[in-house]
This record gives sequence, C-alpha cells and structure tokens, in this order.
Amino acid sequence: MHIDTSPSEPRFVRSSLMLGNLVTGLAIIGPTAMLSQLADGLQVTIRDAGLLVTFGAVMLCFGSPLTAWATSRIERRSLLTGVLLVIALGHAASALAPNYGALLAIRLVMLAAAAVFTPQAASTVALIVPVRERAAAIAYVFLGWSLAIAIGLPLVTFAAAHIGWRETYATIGAIAALTAWLHWARLPAGLTGAPISLASWRALAGNRLILLLLLITALQTSGQFAVITYLGPLLTRLAGAGPQQIATFFAIFGAFGFIGNIIATRIVGSIGALQTSALFLVSMLIGALLWTFGAPWLLAMGAGILLWGLGFAAVNSMQQGRLVAAAPELSSVSVALNTSALYVGQAIGSGLGGTLFAQDLAPVTGYVAIGFFVVALALVGLTRSRS
Repeated sequence: MHIDTSPSEPRFVRSSLMLGNLVTGLAIIGPTAMLSQLADGLQVTIRDAGLLVTFGAVMLCFGSPLTAWATSRIERRSLLTGVLLVIALGHAASALAPNYGALLAIRLVMLAAAAVFTPQAASTVALIVPVRERAAAIAYVFLGWSLAIAIGLPLVTFAAAHIGWRETYATIGAIAALTAWLHWARLPAGLTGAPISLASWRALAGNRLILLLLLITALQTSGQFAVITYLGPLLTRLAGAGPQQIATFFAIFGAFGFIGNIIATRIVGSIGALQTSALFLVSMLIGALLWTFGAPWLLAMGAGILLWGLGFAAVNSMQQGRLVAAAPELSSVSVALNTSALYVGQAIGSGLGGTLFAQDLAPVTGYVAIGFFVVALALVGLTRSRS
C-alpha cells in the first residue's frame, strides 16, 4: 500500500531509514574493526575472531529471504523499529558475553532479526517516493552503509583500542536504541507492501536479468570481503600499520564510499544505472590492483583503498535500483535476495580471506579480490542486452 505523505515527510523517512542502515551495517561489519581486541579478550586467534563475520554472513544469507517472506505482511514502522530494538539488545548482551561461544550465539540470534532491515528499508522507501525518484532514494538510504564504514568503523577501531571491546558493544547498543525511537517517531504508520508468495519466488527464478544481477552482487562482495574483513591485520602484516593508520584506512574507504554514492545519485539519472554500476565497478578493480601491487607502501595502498571505497557503495545501490526497476511489483523479494547475495559474498570472501591469512598467504587476498571483480565486471556487460 502506498502512503501519501506531506512534502517534508519523505525527507525525514529517507534519513531515518539511512540511519537505520548505518546501525545495521555497523552491527554486521563492526567486528572487522576490532578483530585484534576480540581475539585478545576472548583468547582466540584472529581467524576465529573473523569467523564472527563469516558465520554471521551465513546466517544473514539464509535469513534475509526467509525473514522477508515471514514479515512481508507486517506494518513497516513496527517491523523496522522492532528490528533495531533487537540489535540494541543484542549489543547489550554481547558486552556481557562471558566467552567466544556465547558471543557467537548472541550474534547469530541478533543477525537473524537484522537480516530483514536493509531489504525492507529499500522496499519501504520505494513505496513512498515517486517512481522517477526510486533509484536515487534507494541510493540515499544505502548511504547508511557508507557512513557505517566511513565513520563507524574508524570510531570502533579507536574505541576498542582505548576503552575495550565490551564498552564498544555497549555504545553501539545505545545508538541502536536511539535509532529505534527515531524510526517509531518518523516513519508513517500503516505502510505495508505486497505480501510475498511462492509465486513471487518462481517469478524471480525465471527472470534471467535478476539472476545475473544477484550473481554480480555475490561476486563483487566476495572480492571486497576477502580483504576488508581482515583490513586491520592485513595492514599490520603487509605494511606494519598500527591502530591509528588502520582507523585512517577505514575512514578513507568509508568516506569515499559515501562520496561515490552521492556521485552515483547525481549521475544515474543522466547515464543510467547500468553505466553507473560499470563505472564504479571499474573503480573498485583499479583500487584492488593498487592495493595488491602497492604493498608494502602505505601511500599506494591508501590510493587503492580510496578508489576501492569510491565504488563499493555506489555499485550496491545501483544493483538494488536495477532490481527494483526490473520487477517493481516484486521489489521486496528481489531486494531481499540481493541482500542475501551480499551476505553470500561476505561469507565466501571472509572465509577465503581468513583461510589465506591463517596460512600466512596474506598477499594472495588481493589477487583473489581482483579475480572476483574481473568476473563481476564481465557479467555487468552481459546485462546490457537484457536491461
């Protein structure tokens, strides 16, 4: 059901949903910024700490489409507010976790609920804004993920190093609770989408363009998380970087992700989502090349992370926009599956990255990322004839 809103309300709705994505993104990728502190505090290896991301991604992979189906009839304000409250409670419980096993269990339960937020946020804003504004509105909502990396991860790195990982979890929980209140105050009541049925899944399974787009999402995310999950330990091992330099790299990656997404929202109306997606995927590929061949020189690796960051959020936004355009009536399902594909990529990439790191093959992670990006870019070319 489409809800008519006042001229000012959509702006507040978009900003609320964007902040919700920030909190959700931080809940999902936050551990990447404090792997060393988690490993030391829980007396596990860096790879074990990284598995918090990998196992969490597996949960999100299966949880996103399932929760999209299970919650499709729930009013959106109640649903999204409830998800953020679960994230808040999950972080509060994580701050008190007595051991690694308990922290992992809490995280999996929390992420089972968090899986619904990003796809439902995208489909919710698509219900509110005019059709011509959907791609830009979805990109704006997705800026929350960019901010989670640009601002959230550097702050998590700093906080974990100076006040401890437990206190950092507690702080994120408080922010999540505040964001839940904002959603309840700002989102319009009575907003619901079309219920998801088995016929919806069958319709998507027969749409070759959507299947190609989902594969592109999984491939480019795999390449990204092979490196980004272990960015801190990789910088330390490859270039001798310390906490301040690691935080700076996270800030560069996220800040330029934010900038790239803004640029994408400005140019997509002129050149289209296909060309915009290809442009920023090329930026990611060039960035991965500079990161890989620039080691151990921090300046060259920083230039690589800058270009890499410029593309990652923009590509994800364009993927969601293209999925909505390909089948608007099935956007809740397709965006949920795209989110699931993101988490498939996270699981594959972080799993490969962790294995390579544990085998003392840290430099190889860059080559893995390059390979994934090249294949993803080739598939983007195949979607031209199907758009």
